[in-house]
Amino acid sequence: MKTRAFFFLLLLFLTGFLAADSISPNETKLKKTKLPKIKKENNVLLLKKSNFDRALKETKYLLVEFYVSLSRSPQNLSEEFAEAARQLKKEAPRIQFGKIDVTYQPDLKKEFNIRELPTVKFFVDGSREDPIDCKGVRQASAFITWVKRRTGPSTVLINSTDQAEAIIHADNLAVIGFFKELHNDSVEVFCETARDVPEMAFGMTASEDVCAHYGIQKNVLVVFKKGKPVHNEVLEDGRQNKLDLTRIIKTFTLDLVTEYNLETSVKIFDVPVENHILLFTPTNSETFNTIYENYKSAAAEFRGKIMFVLVDTNESRNGRVFEYFRIKDIDVPAVRILNLTSDAKYKMPADEVTVENLKEFCQSYLNGKAKLHLSSEEIPEDWDKMPVKVLVGKNFNKIVFNKTMTVFVMFYAPWSYECRKLLPIWDKLGEQYESREDVIIAKIDITANDILSVGLDRYPFFTLFPAGPDYQEVAYAGEHTFEAFSKFLEEQSNTKANPGEKDPSGRIKEDLNQKETVITEKKEL
Repeated sequence: MKTRAFFFLLLLFLTGFLAADSISPNETKLKKTKLPKIKKENNVLLLKKSNFDRALKETKYLLVEFYVSLSRSPQNLSEEFAEAARQLKKEAPRIQFGKIDVTYQPDLKKEFNIRELPTVKFFVDGSREDPIDCKGVRQASAFITWVKRRTGPSTVLINSTDQAEAIIHADNLAVIGFFKELHNDSVEVFCETARDVPEMAFGMTASEDVCAHYGIQKNVLVVFKKGKPVHNEVLEDGRQNKLDLTRIIKTFTLDLVTEYNLETSVKIFDVPVENHILLFTPTNSETFNTIYENYKSAAAEFRGKIMFVLVDTNESRNGRVFEYFRIKDIDVPAVRILNLTSDAKYKMPADEVTVENLKEFCQSYLNGKAKLHLSSEEIPEDWDKMPVKVLVGKNFNKIVFNKTMTVFVMFYAPWSYECRKLLPIWDKLGEQYESREDVIIAKIDITANDILSVGLDRYPFFTLFPAGPDYQEVAYAGEHTFEAFSKFLEEQSNTKANPGEKDPSGRIKEDLNQKETVITEKKEL
């Protein structure tokens, strides 16, 4: 029985061997799975949809830059990114750098919700779920520090005064955490903060000798600038979070008052302070020194809460900033507060730029008592005489939030070539629907009118406000063609709504019972 089994197994083996031997070399190649190639450029992996999975599987830590090759803006960042990759190549081979040109990889752009370019994300252990955003990092040294703090200790443990002094004097800025003991919530928050602020050296200590040398008796964070302490933040378990500490620490990467220009514009928005106050004034005026000193004096009290920015009105390259805030020569010196989250603007009530007026304005804003400043053109007499109705801030809500009319609005900028190119198409759409009593085609110059009731986007953008009691808005994301606009409007129109009434002169009758919002000044954010 055993002999029969042996010969049977031998027969199976020989049959398999002969069958394998009969497979041609070409067939063998076809059966091998070809792994997608990953090319490198300046030590950075060139990634795309076809090889991204392989890159994740083969790399424990992968820092990826999402960019647009046709844009000039990310060029400097890409160079710094590549330099960081070169420096870490031998020192930390398990950390890889990659880049994805989203112009040609729209699927990856969509998957990772890339809205701003360039964007840098960090992938760990091959997972494509919830990559970590690497925000505000611009220099090669900062990229290196950032990834090291994500893959190892985020702070240096200080055991002696000499070690503390070395960290404090090594660079322009340093942050030291002084603690009674190193196992509490405040220490954890401090270490988390260090990971997000690679621009500065971070150290922490629980040494009694070190704390005594600097006169420290509580758990406290100290920011040193050029070797001298410039800010103390007492740390209490549960009182501060990572964002609070990051916000206050990062403000020291900028001056107390930062002049807006091409170089500082990126840095200003990298600091996570959502409230900005802007002083618009010519820097060569006779009163500038006095105004600036007043502005600087007020700034010290609100560090970490409001960022103080100076805008030179003699600098022509600041033209878009003047336009955004509707600042004219006759207005200067002018002071405005901008909330970056809501896009709400506030005007300082007082004309004189004094320390007292500035402090009162800032405190009033932080207390939620400042009044919104909303700009609006005057309503043109013939605003509704043409097929496309002309909206301004003063009549916007009364027209678009209409229970009986569906309103399709184009938000445009007169100086934009793309907007000017689309205006004839929009006029044609207005003519198409001019006879419809339940549809309005409208346009509004968004550079001259503040509209807070609508989520703003890059010009031109289009929003439909369906008829009905719910006051909804539907953002249009289709092609910018007459046919596409018309099809979208037909699909979205509320055909059950009662036709809007027109008075005998043919003018649209405003629905005065509609929702009242934002055009009247608010007292709260």
